[in-house]
Amino acid sequence: MVQQITKGIKISVETRFEGTFYKNYRLHFAFGYRVTIENQSKDSVQLTSRHWKILDALNDKEVVDGEGVVGKKPVIKPGEKHIYNSGCLLASPFGAMCGFYSMINFTSTKRFQVVIPTFKLSAPFALN
Repeated sequence: MVQQITKGIKISVETRFEGTFYKNYRLHFAFGYRVTIENQSKDSVQLTSRHWKILDALNDKEVVDGEGVVGKKPVIKPGEKHIYNSGCLLASPFGAMCGFYSMINFTSTKRFQVVIPTFKLSAPFALN
């Protein structure tokens, strides 16, 4: 598990290897991840968007921007958590992801970014 705190918002990420499958005549490696967003600040915040960089061992880089997370724009009160599961496909058994969430502080009405720490994705059978 990796963790990072930015402006009182703690991001924790756990990863898992889901398996392999063929799509469009190419082998893909599927990974899942579980993100916990914990508000350790004194203000309520709302996650409005996300920015991901997805890298694999073959030097492929994909950038994903979108609203919210898994179709939601959660409001997280002080002391509360929002947990969600998602996943990605890689062309190799190794990779990494990182990025940030854009949020708004309801008390100050200011927008800010919360760092998503780099986390590694690796298929256990590929480790030596």
